[in-house]
Amino acid sequence: ILGTGDLRDIGAGKGKYYAVNIPLRDGMDDESYESIFVPIISKVMETFQPSAVVLQCGADSLTGDRLGCFNLTVRGHGKCVEFVKRYGLPFMMVGGGGYTIRNVSRAWTYETSVALGVEIANELPYNDYFEYFGPDFKLHISPSNMANQNTPEYLEKIKTRLFENLRMLPHAPGVQVQAIPEDAINEDSDNEDKADKDERLPQKDLDKRIVPENEYSDSEDEGEGGRRDNRVYKGRKRPRLEKGVDNKDGGGDDKSIKDEIKSEKGDDKDDNKPSSTEDTKKDSSANP
Repeated sequence: ILGTGDLRDIGAGKGKYYAVNIPLRDGMDDESYESIFVPIISKVMETFQPSAVVLQCGADSLTGDRLGCFNLTVRGHGKCVEFVKRYGLPFMMVGGGGYTIRNVSRAWTYETSVALGVEIANELPYNDYFEYFGPDFKLHISPSNMANQNTPEYLEKIKTRLFENLRMLPHAPGVQVQAIPEDAINEDSDNEDKADKDERLPQKDLDKRIVPENEYSDSEDEGEGGRRDNRVYKGRKRPRLEKGVDNKDGGGDDKSIKDEIKSEKGDDKDDNKPSSTEDTKKDSSANP
């Protein structure tokens, strides 16, 4: 990041030393900017060994910017794009800051031509916004007489400190290779797609299609004849009816149904106990 932050902004945690920050002072001109950009970016490319580059071409460092305090020209700014392009890597250019609109248009137009390797004229063609580029109507701009506060000693100190930080990275960062979990790929589904539709599926595949008993929710609000709530009807036993007895309309022998329920609950503990007084009398007469 140019013009902001501190040399000590180097990242934190696992990202420590992976951030490179270059704080610069006011009045930075083309010559001083190139003297620090080229060696630092060269060391960064050597250390990180990227396979692609994203280059943000912020134009707030141009001379005459409403907020920026640098004194770069469009040509000096474009040399950054030209230098990165020499590495021959895939790179993407994006916009950025810039608060004097006519100079932002100049810079991005010129740097697009640098990226494409096409030379364009300094005279601007007529367009709907031609009057904004007066009074010279040129592509390139001249620096102002702003004093450059970035002394050679200061720039050398920055380079030395940044090189020390980059040496803390022993090798180019990479992504650790991780094994794919076994359950990440469902091979069974592929087997079913490849299986012959005319042949019977294996038993293990058929078992997977069995729906568990608790797959669907039960409700006692679905009307007569619908599914019944297992929680409500749990433990209740339906009376067994004799064949030919229709109990749909409430008919049948109610007494026999009650006796049947009692027998299932175990109320009749002693099956051998006489059920009437007549049976008792018969037993006593048989044994004088």
